[in-house]
Amino acid sequence: MLLIMENFKKDHWDKVFLTKQETEVSWYEPKPETSIHFFIENNIPKDAKIIDVGGGDSYLIDNLIALGYNNLFLLDISFNAIERIKNRLGANAKKVTFIVSDILDFYPKTTFDVWHDRASFHFLTSENEIIAYKMLVSNSIATNGFLFLGTFSENGPLKCSGFNITQYSEAKLETVFGSFFDKIKCFEVIHQTPFETTQNFIFCNFKKK
Repeated sequence: MLLIMENFKKDHWDKVFLTKQETEVSWYEPKPETSIHFFIENNIPKDAKIIDVGGGDSYLIDNLIALGYNNLFLLDISFNAIERIKNRLGANAKKVTFIVSDILDFYPKTTFDVWHDRASFHFLTSENEIIAYKMLVSNSIATNGFLFLGTFSENGPLKCSGFNITQYSEAKLETVFGSFFDKIKCFEVIHQTPFETTQNFIFCNFKKK
């Protein structure tokens, strides 16, 4: 049963990235200002080992390369998403390690200085999935490393791309991650979609104990 669900998720996201243009999905951001500001505000070193989880074909990697970051990883469940960003990056694609995997099937052989996840975590809806993600990040982030997480807030949508999601508050995120991470700050952001609608996100910056 689990294998069937995993295949369904992969097929769904592969179809999305095969059939829709980047401006035809709600999460499109021509410049992900909130995430970029995190790297600048926290003085993340240029050689920090950074992974963008569920990044799809977002423009974060482009901007990190432009800022001089040189130890970049991008994980997404969709092969088609990875191919799209590779094609867009051109020669710069060689500066990124690409990983095609469901996040809960990911077993990194290294630890990261920054784990960035904008809107992947909230697709995990069962307690077992959430616990598995928590244990994954706690084992995959170096001591004093950062977890920068964006999810739909309690004022945000209940679904995304046809999937149910889990809404979060600052207190709820701290409950999930507080045993392994110190919260630095949380804040809400209103995301403007390409369809002239808005979505409310909460972002939290955590530091590994």
